[in-house]
Amino acid sequence: MTTIGVTGATGGVGGRLARRLADAGLEQRLIVRDEARAPRLRLAEVRVAEYRDVDAAIRALDGVDVLLMVSAAESADRLEEHRAFVSAAEAAGVRHVVYTSFYAAAPDSVFTLGRDHWATEGFLRDAGFATTFLRDNLYTDFLPLLAGDDGVVRGPAGDGRLSSVTRDDVAAMAFAAVTHPDAHAGAVYDLTGPESLSLGEATQIISEVTGRRLRYENETLDEAYASRAHYGAPDWQVEAWVSTYTAIASGELAPVSDDIPRILGRPAQSLRQFLEGQAPHA
Repeated sequence: MTTIGVTGATGGVGGRLARRLADAGLEQRLIVRDEARAPRLRLAEVRVAEYRDVDAAIRALDGVDVLLMVSAAESADRLEEHRAFVSAAEAAGVRHVVYTSFYAAAPDSVFTLGRDHWATEGFLRDAGFATTFLRDNLYTDFLPLLAGDDGVVRGPAGDGRLSSVTRDDVAAMAFAAVTHPDAHAGAVYDLTGPESLSLGEATQIISEVTGRRLRYENETLDEAYASRAHYGAPDWQVEAWVSTYTAIASGELAPVSDDIPRILGRPAQSLRQFLEGQAPHA
């Protein structure tokens, strides 16, 4: 019987997958950093390990056949965390890894953290796992959170567009991959919503549905760095924040993929459906 391992079960995507597996009556192992925060789910065993702790990760992964590896929290040494966890999964005998990567991941991604995802895909391929890469676009869930207290979304995105995806749809694709791993071995899925929107269009939809008046204000690069300086964040993080918008401006995040409707047999969820709490229907 296949043993499914789930990382990130206290977060948005891993937690959604864990609940889907529990609802389906499937056994799973949750690998978490803090046992107290782990969801209490039927047929779910909890093991504690951090990505960087190879010995603990080997123990936590022992006996796992198929693993959802959610990318670690953004940090200056995230790649080293990923490398350590991949080596632990290899040592533990994991057969198939489903990894939450990023849309347009490449060694020269405009979005700087997309380069980390490309490198991690390489770690997994080099280790010899069967792999499924879920290349998520920016999360639709986060678009309303881009606005400041004044209701303005600021960034150097220009008139660029993005085809954002909901975390529910990502979790649904992860469920398909971990429950039928052989059918998805070697696949690289581009996960997007059903539409490509500018930030101006997105803020208009959010305003219409929620009643909170939002608008988008384009910034120059100099303005973008200056407006984020007061956070006191390290340079790599500020660069990542700004490159979220320059990636949109570049067109890198604009194309709409048919991978979600093709695999799930129903449309991907739109921004308006997400805000209205509507599930997409086939």
